[in-house]
Amino acid sequence: MIDIHSHILPGIDDGPQSMEDSIELAKAAVEQGIDTIVATPHHNNGSYNNYRSDILLQVKALNEQLKLRRIDLSVLPGQETRIYGEMVEGIHKGEILAINNTTPYVFVELPRDHVPQYIHTLIFNMQVEGYQPIIVHPERNEQIQENPNLLYTLVKNGAFSQVTAGSLCGKFGRDAKKIAHQLIDHNLTHVLASDVHFTKKRRFYLQEAYNMIRKQHGTEAYYALMENAQAVIEGEPLISDPPEHIKKKKAMFIF
Repeated sequence: MIDIHSHILPGIDDGPQSMEDSIELAKAAVEQGIDTIVATPHHNNGSYNNYRSDILLQVKALNEQLKLRRIDLSVLPGQETRIYGEMVEGIHKGEILAINNTTPYVFVELPRDHVPQYIHTLIFNMQVEGYQPIIVHPERNEQIQENPNLLYTLVKNGAFSQVTAGSLCGKFGRDAKKIAHQLIDHNLTHVLASDVHFTKKRRFYLQEAYNMIRKQHGTEAYYALMENAQAVIEGEPLISDPPEHIKKKKAMFIF
């Protein structure tokens, strides 16, 4: 199993603070059935800056430790960048890191409470430059929770999205859980990932979420999300059915 979104690198953001903590997280990943994990530390979010060159060095060091300890987990480089207007320039300067370094897929994190107006221009400009934006955990964005069809417009225009396993399992609240399942039903999300931070809180929940998807959304959705995780790290096209609007249920009034 592949996990394309994690905070497993030690001491560089709000994930594990030591190499030993990272090793414990790696062991937990293997117990979940994960053999490949992408390290995606926060960048440009107001608290942390982790640039491409630094992440590549950190990933190399962690992989060396895993090999020494005979832990059967491969860590790939990535980055979770908070959206900003000059992201394309950041790519050109070598500050922004695509998933697995050489793929066209770039994570874009939204602010918690809104969707910036300039996102449409940014997505277009990234695509012109040959990059494919993946909007991470949109189900946890307050404005998308209020109006999930904001994401429909972005996906219709070529963006992809990644839903969090913990959201599907109800770990981020009722609204995030509801929207996460709706996004799967309406072809508005393309990849499942953990966004793991620790072994005891913000855990993987990846196996639980995949089992839930198989039961509630069917084997087609299950395999599409599973195969898309592989496609992301290999830089291959994603399985992507046409997005659908999420219709609001009409209120029932009793007189």
